[in-house]
Amino acid sequence: MIGYKAGRAWAWGTLLGCAFLAGCGGSSGAPVVVCYTSTDQVFAEPILQAFEQQSGIRVRAKYDTEETKTTGLVNLIQAEKGNPQADVFWSSETGRAIALKQAGCLATYRSPNAEGIPAGFKDPEGYWTGFSARARVILYNTELVKVSPPSSVMELISPAWQGKAAIANPLFGTTSFHATTLFLRWGDAQAKDFFRRVRENGVQILPSNGAVKDAVSDGRATWGVLDTDDANVALKEGRPVAVLFPDQEGAGTVIIPNTVSLIAGAPRPETGKQLIDYLLSPQVEQRLAEMDCVQMPLRPGVPTPPGVRTVSSIDAQEVDYTRVAERIREVDGMLKEVLGL
Repeated sequence: MIGYKAGRAWAWGTLLGCAFLAGCGGSSGAPVVVCYTSTDQVFAEPILQAFEQQSGIRVRAKYDTEETKTTGLVNLIQAEKGNPQADVFWSSETGRAIALKQAGCLATYRSPNAEGIPAGFKDPEGYWTGFSARARVILYNTELVKVSPPSSVMELISPAWQGKAAIANPLFGTTSFHATTLFLRWGDAQAKDFFRRVRENGVQILPSNGAVKDAVSDGRATWGVLDTDDANVALKEGRPVAVLFPDQEGAGTVIIPNTVSLIAGAPRPETGKQLIDYLLSPQVEQRLAEMDCVQMPLRPGVPTPPGVRTVSSIDAQEVDYTRVAERIREVDGMLKEVLGL
């Protein structure tokens, strides 16, 4: 049974979804596809508009904005399970898609355009496919680090950097995802010891990746771990910083791809599949690499601007995305205890 507050939120989310669909109708007779996306609208909207122009299919997009965080798109899709309104879910990371798969809200679809994407970035059963990724990178202040910048996340516990490094709160967002990959790679005991030593070494734990970017840029931290899009903001601002991909001689850099999925019972599955095919195309990976989000193409051979790498050009860590999604809440509990958060 759904509690009163949860049920009220789900009902409100469904009402908003219905209002959105009704408000986006039209009499042009053009085919339609409905896409829910948690990718920032400033990046997703130009991609969807280009699809409209190329295909003649009208896209009705619903974005996971701050105004809808009380329910979120995942809750909305689950609430609509008995009467789906969306055809496609474009997620900014893997965890949401995996949660919807486990809830029975996704259908299998193996796009022909997925063939060039490495197997590690695709659901083996075809429920989601990854494309264009962010990486977890090191940003360091070039005025404070003249030689030998940190090259591994392990250096967070190095006495040489005591009190000088920063990370975002590992209970949230991509830092939570990154922390969970360490628990899976090392085992719980070793990972808990690592984060205990992170605390003892005086690593600053800040509210967000953006706050880490600001601290490194301003010199309040010498270096930090964050996402490529946040690091790119500092570079575009002309701050005295440089970026490197960590653990290139070890476990590899953690990669967090977008994912796209077909909704189970989608009312317009054929146009949904066409949109998925488009999102998984090399041209979309190239476009996302050229935007300020500087997302990395997963497939080799996609042209990128100077300074933007493809995943195939770096040593990427092998990540079991399903296992991360399954364990992330449990890891959060252990981190709260170890870090006193």
